[in-house]
Amino acid sequence: MAKRLLPSLNRILVEKIVPPSKTSVGILLPEKSSKLNSGKIIAVGPGDRDRDGKLIPVSFKEGDVVLLPEYGGTQVKLAEKEYHLYRDDDIMGTLLD
Repeated sequence: MAKRLLPSLNRILVEKIVPPSKTSVGILLPEKSSKLNSGKIIAVGPGDRDRDGKLIPVSFKEGDVVLLPEYGGTQVKLAEKEYHLYRDDDIMGTLLD
């Protein structure tokens, strides 16, 4: 049975996007020095509350591809897959096609 994590408060569960290291024909690609640190949002928490108790919803939604900070986040392992938990305000922005 696979476990599913629903983040609490303003936390976001992200699966990092790892660029392929081989082409489809098996050629090894060297690491690029300017690799983009991005990830796909898997789950979001309901949001945080302000001083008056009003809910402040999370700025992102499931499926968004986002730019992540170079450092930070909490590593989580679920069903042999690696994810990272970030707070809403740690995410740097949404990447658009």
